[in-house]
Amino acid sequence: QVQLVESGGGLVQAGGSLRLSCAASGSILSIGDMAWYRQAPGKQRELVAMITSIGSTNYADSVKGRFIISRDNEKNMVSLQMNSLKPEDTAVYRCTAIIRNSDDRWVSAWGQGKQVTVSS
Repeated sequence: QVQLVESGGGLVQAGGSLRLSCAASGSILSIGDMAWYRQAPGKQRELVAMITSIGSTNYADSVKGRFIISRDNEKNMVSLQMNSLKPEDTAVYRCTAIIRNSDDRWVSAWGQGKQVTVSS
């Protein structure tokens, strides 16, 4: 079974930086689109950044110019570099990916979520 395991995040003061990483493991033949979502208390889950299998990226307007999504296909990993963090970036961040498994089936996988807290 395919799994996504996240690392990084944590607590930082406004203006600081944090990095999130997400590694896929299991019966993987290839990985399609990968993305990061976030959800703050009382808020809807929102798409933060997405990257396709060939490296095309999209960002939420609120993070453009501050966040960078990247992927390493050899390591089956997607990362999110978060710079110039603001208190409104505080949320639980979760990665997701579309994965072709060893049965040649495309499946959706989600990480467990990592807390990012930005103090003012």
